Amino acid sequence: MFESVLVANRGEIASRIIHTARRMGVKAIAVYSEADADLPFVAEADEAILIGPPPAAASYLDASAILEAAHRTNAQAVHPGYGFLAESAEFARRVIDSGLTWVGPPPLAIGRMGDKINARNLMKEAGIPVTPGTWEPVPDVATAVEEAERIGYPVMVKAARGGGGVGMGAAFDEPGLRSAYEAARSRAERHLGEHSGSPDILIERFVERARHVEVQILGLTDGTVIALGERDCSVQRRHQKVAEETPSPGITPELRERMLAAAVRAGEAVGYRGAGTVECLVDPATQDFFFLEMNTRLQVEHPITELVTGLDLVELQFRIAAGERLTIGPVRPDGHAIEFRVYAEDPQRFLPNPGEIKIWEEPVGHGIRIDAGYAEGTMVTPFYDPLLAKLCVHGTDRADALRRARAALDAFRIEGLETNLPFLIELLDRREFVDGTYDTGLVDRMRAH
Repeated sequence: MFESVLVANRGEIASRIIHTARRMGVKAIAVYSEADADLPFVAEADEAILIGPPPAAASYLDASAILEAAHRTNAQAVHPGYGFLAESAEFARRVIDSGLTWVGPPPLAIGRMGDKINARNLMKEAGIPVTPGTWEPVPDVATAVEEAERIGYPVMVKAARGGGGVGMGAAFDEPGLRSAYEAARSRAERHLGEHSGSPDILIERFVERARHVEVQILGLTDGTVIALGERDCSVQRRHQKVAEETPSPGITPELRERMLAAAVRAGEAVGYRGAGTVECLVDPATQDFFFLEMNTRLQVEHPITELVTGLDLVELQFRIAAGERLTIGPVRPDGHAIEFRVYAEDPQRFLPNPGEIKIWEEPVGHGIRIDAGYAEGTMVTPFYDPLLAKLCVHGTDRADALRRARAALDAFRIEGLETNLPFLIELLDRREFVDGTYDTGLVDRMRAH
């Protein structure tokens, strides 16, 4: 095991990684921007290095500054967390070429899965179900119209690179397609102006009333890939997840087994190592599923998998990166877990709402886990994603988890700025969510009335 790790991230995920590192006796080194100097993760680290001004491009996305910090502190490894440079194959190569241990999958796997068009082709070759769509970049609107007619409306227009819903839009007819195509290309170009990549566009069939389900995989040192269960991520606003749960209430045991087996094949097809997820769309009506993409990193929602399996995914990432040969027996999830993402945002329109946190009171109790990036008296700035914390609950079954979620959300008190806590409480009053019959259109329907 390496003796020290630099955490190339911020906020709650930086704190999460630091906690496991310190428990394992690994020195935790944080990097931070001027805007984040007072956040908890900086104080929690064994050592912290200022890497730049607030804009992400001049700090957390500055690979050279991060590598310089690693060498200044004699770090032996780099953990990228999620977002920022976590899925940059180029950054992973630079870390490895610098003589450091990269806590993540091989750069080749990151590169092959980082382009959604390439990923679709690879998964098709591996025998994984893929939605009907394009297999090459769609160069212009005229071609997009032709392809949409071939595929059949409705369709989803996507940027080939970039996560978090960047450049995604559904189209139900030709005028909608033309608008969605131009919007997707424009957003992709703006997003990729700050990152590396291509503004290529792809088109897929849009599965209405679908569920978004992802499988947590783990690629071991010896090449074995195992599945650690699935998570339902269908509660989304602007194609970004707001709540997740495991196991998914919307799939049958038979479908679950097929999805887990397909996810393992997907990981094997790209020589995967470490933690990652295979994301799928599920049609509840037919119980069919289709490959969406592979996230070559730790997911935001990994805590709920930890709650039902008893595993520490960050520790497993460390051990795999260090070359340890692990033996993990059959994983049988215990109980039910739900994660709610708490954002500094308007709970009606979901627009970011930066400001000072004047009061921060977390719920406590059995089955409650809070992964927080802020504390009372800290500032939420406009420079980064407004995620404040992840409230996770674990119960003996889904009904028990829902009861604990209600009590925990009612007890979570944040004042000084707007948060989405009222929306999350509203979600628990929504019959579709309580019954487990929701789909990716749930939030849009909630806000349509």
